[in-house]
Amino acid sequence: VSVIKSKLEDYIERITSNKTDNIEQEQQSNSENGKTIHIYSCIKGKVIPLKEVSDEAFSSGMLGEGAAIEPSEGRLYAPCDGRIDMVFDTKHAITMVSEEGCELLLHIGIDTVRLEGKYYETYVANGQEVQRGDLLITFDMEKIKAAGYKITTPVIVCNTDVYSRVALVRTGEVTVGEDMINVM
Repeated sequence: VSVIKSKLEDYIERITSNKTDNIEQEQQSNSENGKTIHIYSCIKGKVIPLKEVSDEAFSSGMLGEGAAIEPSEGRLYAPCDGRIDMVFDTKHAITMVSEEGCELLLHIGIDTVRLEGKYYETYVANGQEVQRGDLLITFDMEKIKAAGYKITTPVIVCNTDVYSRVALVRTGEVTVGEDMINVM
């Protein structure tokens, strides 16, 4: 968890210091205009509230608000249109920025950084533009579980503080592409 926290802190610091005026203006505009940003389910499975995740860094909201999915298949897709900011070297997580400036962390599994990329395959690179539904990562759920790790997948809005509300709009079973989180 400390490795993940350190990498996330570095990422958040880098994003904060490197934000372009366009992203900041877009976020301000979305917030002022009451525009809703839709974050769609990125994995087939069961949506659960973030507070039910068995890792305090996620469940406490320390990294931002959002939700998690208990996957029923090992394929992670883009939850919105945007740009891949960073694919972790360990392939278990991706950060991306939506077209509207919403900063997202998609993190497959709990403590899976320790697998060092084993059982994961990535299909995108840093800086790549993606469309909602594009395949980002595949992972072998059974091998990850057999290695002793949970595959719970948090979807976090890292810049929660620039929005007035981050709302979970769906729980229970979802397929890829269903409305899951609304950011206002």
